[in-house]
Amino acid sequence: MQKIAVVYKSKTGYTERYARWLAEDTGADLLQANYVKVEDLLRYDTIVYGGGLYAGGINGVKRITRHMKELGNRKIIVFGVGVSPCRPEICDKVEKYNFPAEIRGKIRFFLLRGGFNYSKCNLVDKMLMNMLKVKLKKAPDTDKDAKGMLACYDHPADFTNREALKPILACIRNEKTGEEA
Repeated sequence: MQKIAVVYKSKTGYTERYARWLAEDTGADLLQANYVKVEDLLRYDTIVYGGGLYAGGINGVKRITRHMKELGNRKIIVFGVGVSPCRPEICDKVEKYNFPAEIRGKIRFFLLRGGFNYSKCNLVDKMLMNMLKVKLKKAPDTDKDAKGMLACYDHPADFTNREALKPILACIRNEKTGEEA
Protein backbone atom coordinates (compact mmCIF):
# COMPACT_ATOMS: atom_id res chain seq x y z
CA MET A 1 0.00 0.00 0.00
CA GLN A 2 1.43 3.36 -0.99
CA LYS A 3 2.05 6.03 1.62
CA ILE A 4 0.60 9.36 0.52
CA ALA A 5 1.20 12.87 1.80
CA VAL A 6 -1.07 15.76 0.88
CA VAL A 7 0.83 18.97 1.59
CA TYR A 8 -0.86 22.33 1.20
CA LYS A 9 -0.38 26.06 1.62
CA SER A 10 -3.62 28.02 1.86
CA LYS A 11 -4.29 31.66 2.65
CA THR A 12 -8.07 31.82 2.37
CA GLY A 13 -9.17 28.20 2.79
CA TYR A 14 -9.99 27.02 -0.74
CA THR A 15 -6.74 25.07 -1.20
CA GLU A 16 -7.05 23.64 2.29
CA ARG A 17 -10.57 22.40 1.49
CA TYR A 18 -9.31 20.52 -1.58
CA ALA A 19 -6.34 19.14 0.37
CA ARG A 20 -8.61 17.87 3.16
CA TRP A 21 -10.93 16.21 0.65
CA LEU A 22 -7.96 14.51 -1.05
CA ALA A 23 -6.61 13.28 2.28
CA GLU A 24 -10.03 11.93 3.26
CA ASP A 25 -10.52 10.18 -0.08
CA THR A 26 -7.07 8.56 -0.12
CA GLY A 27 -6.24 8.02 3.55
CA ALA A 28 -3.24 10.32 3.09
CA ASP A 29 -1.44 12.24 5.79
CA LEU A 30 -2.46 15.92 5.62
CA LEU A 31 0.44 18.32 6.19
CA GLN A 32 0.63 22.12 6.27
CA ALA A 33 3.51 23.23 4.06
CA ASN A 34 4.85 25.69 6.63
CA TYR A 35 5.69 22.79 8.95
CA VAL A 36 7.14 20.34 6.41
CA LYS A 37 10.79 19.78 5.51
CA VAL A 38 11.94 17.75 2.53
CA GLU A 39 13.23 15.09 4.95
CA ASP A 40 9.67 14.63 6.21
CA LEU A 41 8.51 13.76 2.70
CA LEU A 42 11.07 11.04 2.07
CA ARG A 43 8.91 8.43 3.84
CA TYR A 44 6.10 8.82 1.29
CA ASP A 45 5.65 7.13 -2.09
CA THR A 46 3.28 9.79 -3.42
CA ILE A 47 3.43 13.49 -2.61
CA VAL A 48 0.54 15.76 -3.53
CA TYR A 49 1.19 19.48 -3.13
CA GLY A 50 -1.50 22.15 -3.35
CA GLY A 51 -1.15 25.92 -3.31
CA GLY A 52 -3.22 28.93 -4.25
CA LEU A 53 -2.41 30.96 -7.35
CA TYR A 54 -1.01 34.44 -6.84
CA ALA A 55 -0.11 36.34 -10.02
CA GLY A 56 0.27 32.99 -11.77
CA GLY A 57 2.60 31.51 -9.17
CA ILE A 58 1.61 28.53 -7.04
CA ASN A 59 2.05 29.55 -3.41
CA GLY A 60 4.93 27.58 -1.85
CA VAL A 61 5.50 25.15 -4.75
CA LYS A 62 9.25 25.76 -4.64
CA ARG A 63 9.21 23.65 -1.48
CA ILE A 64 8.77 20.77 -3.93
CA THR A 65 10.48 21.94 -7.13
CA ARG A 66 13.75 22.83 -5.39
CA HIS A 67 14.04 19.31 -4.04
CA MET A 68 13.16 17.13 -7.01
CA LYS A 69 16.53 15.37 -6.83
CA GLU A 70 16.10 14.42 -3.17
CA LEU A 71 12.52 13.27 -3.80
CA GLY A 72 13.85 10.83 -6.38
CA ASN A 73 11.38 8.57 -8.12
CA ARG A 74 8.38 9.41 -5.94
CA LYS A 75 5.13 10.27 -7.66
CA ILE A 76 4.76 14.06 -7.44
CA ILE A 77 1.38 15.67 -8.08
CA VAL A 78 0.81 19.41 -7.81
CA PHE A 79 -2.46 21.27 -7.91
CA GLY A 80 -2.94 25.01 -8.10
CA VAL A 81 -6.13 26.69 -6.96
CA GLY A 82 -7.34 29.92 -8.53
CA VAL A 83 -10.52 31.84 -9.12
CA SER A 84 -10.38 31.71 -12.93
CA PRO A 85 -12.12 28.97 -14.90
CA CYS A 86 -9.79 26.02 -15.53
CA ARG A 87 -9.36 26.17 -19.28
CA PRO A 88 -6.49 24.25 -20.96
CA GLU A 89 -4.66 27.41 -22.08
CA ILE A 90 -4.71 28.76 -18.50
CA CYS A 91 -3.51 25.42 -17.13
CA ASP A 92 -0.64 25.31 -19.66
CA LYS A 93 0.38 28.88 -18.85
CA VAL A 94 0.43 28.22 -15.08
CA GLU A 95 2.36 24.99 -15.55
CA LYS A 96 5.04 26.61 -17.72
CA TYR A 97 5.34 29.56 -15.32
CA ASN A 98 5.86 27.35 -12.25
CA PHE A 99 7.87 24.37 -13.50
CA PRO A 100 11.13 24.51 -15.44
CA ALA A 101 11.06 22.37 -18.59
CA GLU A 102 13.45 19.77 -17.13
CA ILE A 103 11.01 18.82 -14.33
CA ARG A 104 7.65 19.20 -16.11
CA GLY A 105 7.64 15.54 -17.12
CA LYS A 106 8.26 14.47 -13.52
CA ILE A 107 5.31 16.37 -12.03
CA ARG A 108 1.63 15.82 -12.77
CA PHE A 109 -0.08 19.20 -12.63
CA PHE A 110 -3.75 20.01 -12.18
CA LEU A 111 -5.58 23.31 -11.94
CA LEU A 112 -8.65 23.62 -9.71
CA ARG A 113 -11.12 26.44 -9.32
CA GLY A 114 -11.28 27.88 -5.82
CA GLY A 115 -12.92 31.15 -4.99
CA PHE A 116 -12.41 34.71 -3.94
CA ASN A 117 -13.38 36.50 -0.76
CA TYR A 118 -11.82 39.95 -0.52
CA SER A 119 -12.58 40.15 3.21
CA LYS A 120 -10.30 37.14 3.87
CA CYS A 121 -7.29 38.83 2.24
CA ASN A 122 -4.53 40.25 4.41
CA LEU A 123 -3.48 43.89 4.05
CA VAL A 124 -0.76 43.23 1.45
CA ASP A 125 -3.04 41.01 -0.62
CA LYS A 126 -5.81 43.62 -0.43
CA MET A 127 -3.41 46.22 -1.83
CA LEU A 128 -2.45 43.88 -4.69
CA MET A 129 -6.07 42.98 -5.34
CA ASN A 130 -7.00 46.66 -5.48
CA MET A 131 -4.37 47.17 -8.19
CA LEU A 132 -5.86 44.21 -10.08
CA LYS A 133 -9.33 45.72 -9.65
CA VAL A 134 -8.20 48.89 -11.46
CA LYS A 135 -6.90 46.74 -14.33
CA LEU A 136 -10.07 44.64 -14.44
CA LYS A 137 -12.24 47.75 -14.70
CA LYS A 138 -10.40 48.66 -17.90
CA ALA A 139 -11.13 45.27 -19.51
CA PRO A 140 -13.54 45.25 -22.46
CA ASP A 141 -17.17 44.42 -21.70
CA THR A 142 -16.70 41.20 -23.66
CA ASP A 143 -14.15 39.89 -21.12
CA LYS A 144 -16.46 37.72 -19.02
CA ASP A 145 -13.63 36.53 -16.74
CA ALA A 146 -12.75 40.12 -15.81
CA LYS A 147 -16.39 41.04 -15.19
CA GLY A 148 -16.91 37.92 -13.10
CA MET A 149 -13.83 38.66 -11.01
CA LEU A 150 -14.99 42.24 -10.44
CA ALA A 151 -18.32 40.95 -9.14
CA CYS A 152 -16.46 38.81 -6.58
CA TYR A 153 -15.06 41.89 -4.84
CA ASP A 154 -18.56 42.71 -3.56
CA HIS A 155 -20.02 39.20 -3.53
CA PRO A 156 -17.60 36.46 -2.44
CA ALA A 157 -17.59 33.39 -4.66
CA ASP A 158 -16.79 29.77 -3.83
CA PHE A 159 -16.33 27.50 -6.84
CA THR A 160 -14.77 24.56 -4.96
CA ASN A 161 -16.19 21.25 -6.08
CA ARG A 162 -15.21 17.86 -4.75
CA GLU A 163 -15.97 16.31 -8.16
CA ALA A 164 -13.07 18.35 -9.62
CA LEU A 165 -10.71 16.05 -7.70
CA LYS A 166 -11.57 12.96 -9.78
CA PRO A 167 -8.61 13.34 -12.20
CA ILE A 168 -6.20 13.82 -9.28
CA LEU A 169 -7.61 10.79 -7.46
CA ALA A 170 -7.25 8.74 -10.65
CA CYS A 171 -3.65 9.90 -10.98
CA ILE A 172 -2.90 8.94 -7.37
CA ARG A 173 -4.44 5.53 -7.97
CA ASN A 174 -2.74 5.11 -11.38
CA GLU A 175 -6.09 4.97 -13.15
CA LYS A 176 -6.55 6.28 -16.68
CA THR A 177 -9.16 8.98 -17.34
CA GLY A 178 -9.90 11.21 -20.25
CA GLU A 179 -9.89 14.24 -17.93
CA GLU A 180 -6.26 14.30 -16.84
CA ALA A 181 -4.41 17.57 -17.36
